[in-house]
Amino acid sequence: MLDLNSLDLEEIATALADRTDYEHRWLINPQTGEVVFWTSDTGIDGQIPVDLDELDLISIDPLPSYIWYQDMADFAEQITDEKAGWRLARAIQGSGAFRRFKAELHDEYPHLLPAWYAFRDARAHRRAVEWLADNSLIDDDTATRFFDEHPEPNLP
Repeated sequence: MLDLNSLDLEEIATALADRTDYEHRWLINPQTGEVVFWTSDTGIDGQIPVDLDELDLISIDPLPSYIWYQDMADFAEQITDEKAGWRLARAIQGSGAFRRFKAELHDEYPHLLPAWYAFRDARAHRRAVEWLADNSLIDDDTATRFFDEHPEPNLP
């Protein structure tokens, strides 16, 4: 098992959210917890191509976008400013939801940005810990302890 304190949860969360293309992958070393970036043309060292099957690393496959979308929906629903919540909820309807949500926050409700970033990051880190537990890289007790010690922040 890996030591949760030695892992970069931010990097794992980034890997779980990265849906840019299929010519690259984020991988984790199950012995050390080191996260590496692999591409089909430059491997993991940036120079020598290597087949994924030749590596003793675990692929960190991205989570579906609807999971990250739910963070925006939950934030809009849980903030106490009803007008802001309504406008943010409306912004995420249809295609381009991520872009419109970000624009609405930045343009109309910049005072909510710190709360959004704290909420989004807390959820991302919790997903990273859940992923680690699901892949048997940390034990369930460690994950439960993390969740207990790192609740989602209260929203304004």
